[in-house]
Amino acid sequence: MNIHSDLSERIVLHTDRLEWHASPIQGVERQMLDRVGDEVARATSVVRYAPNAEFTLHTHDGGEEILVLDGCFSDERGNYPAGMYLRNPPGSQHAPFSTDGCTLFVKLRQFSQADSQVLRLDTKASDWYPGLVPGLSVMPLHEHDGVSTALVRWAPNTVFNPHFHPGGEEIYVLDGVFHDEFGVYPKGSWIRSPRYSKHAPFTKEEGALIYVKVGHLT
Repeated sequence: MNIHSDLSERIVLHTDRLEWHASPIQGVERQMLDRVGDEVARATSVVRYAPNAEFTLHTHDGGEEILVLDGCFSDERGNYPAGMYLRNPPGSQHAPFSTDGCTLFVKLRQFSQADSQVLRLDTKASDWYPGLVPGLSVMPLHEHDGVSTALVRWAPNTVFNPHFHPGGEEIYVLDGVFHDEFGVYPKGSWIRSPRYSKHAPFTKEEGALIYVKVGHLT
């Protein structure tokens, strides 16, 4: 299965318009944003657990990255409410479930094999740092081998400089409305821009909160 598998293409999806697809596990559904492979796949998805849905024990050969969007996600090691950022490195195992239901942003099999860090970061309690322009705040989440992941908070009416992304850029809009010269991206929008793409992003009166990953589309 190939879904938006050409990394040289710019892709914009609005997840509030996408269908949910059943997974092999009852009560777990997915919106497939990009994918190469069938059940064992390099994939980016929004995943929804119904209350009391549980996944069988499994291994993540290529690693797993999760941002909890709403509800509470759990596994045998703990409970992870909305705002938790999780990294399970290559070779890790778990048996996840959700008692009350949850929605996740998930990236599978996109780790460097040398990236062995286990990460459990509560973004609701982590520090923000000043960005490169007034009105911009950054919360670093993870960095390894030229790939950087962060949350970026845009105050209303913030304008960023036009810039290139040599290694590509991926954005998921968590709140507010994000803009650039190519379009308008409300909450739930997913934008994947290829290597050496250029844009000049900004916000209007709503501001925005976005998940950003750069350097990985090689």
